Amino acid sequence: MAPRVLVPVADGSEDIETVTIVDVLRRAGAEVTLASVDGAWVTCAHGTRLAADCLIAACAGQTWDAIALPGGMPGAEHLRDCAALTELLHAQDAAGRTLAAICASPAVVLQHHGLLGTRRATCYPGFEHGMAGYVNARVVQDGRCITGSGPGAALEFALAVAGALFGAARANDVARAMLVLQAD
Repeated sequence: MAPRVLVPVADGSEDIETVTIVDVLRRAGAEVTLASVDGAWVTCAHGTRLAADCLIAACAGQTWDAIALPGGMPGAEHLRDCAALTELLHAQDAAGRTLAAICASPAVVLQHHGLLGTRRATCYPGFEHGMAGYVNARVVQDGRCITGSGPGAALEFALAVAGALFGAARANDVARAMLVLQAD
């Protein structure tokens, strides 16, 4: 059975990050659900309109192999303020399953809800205040927690999530097929 990944999205989510996460994980073979915390359609931070597969409420009580949060503002704030998503994130963390966030979301969502603690993590520059384990890097993986710095690191971030779910070989196959890595 393919790993199941929840990608929550909101009005103001970062366009590149959202689409890259969904695309790369589907290429790797994951069953990805794009779930909106706002409505059936969302308008990303730079105007891209996306149709959600469902509303976040439909995801409650389900098991996810990974939950991957795009950043963007005010999208990260909308994700932070969604009680149903917060409950899913805490259940994910308690079960030891993969939590991933990029851009503003590591700080605005995960740190805000006490989900980072002292884990090593990165985020968009300027949001790192209060993150005990902040690392200035494009992508950081600390156990089952994967964080990325921003839109320019979206592909690396999504490939890291794919690697956590499928292993490095599959992630590298996807990277080669996308011409991120050269073929052997």
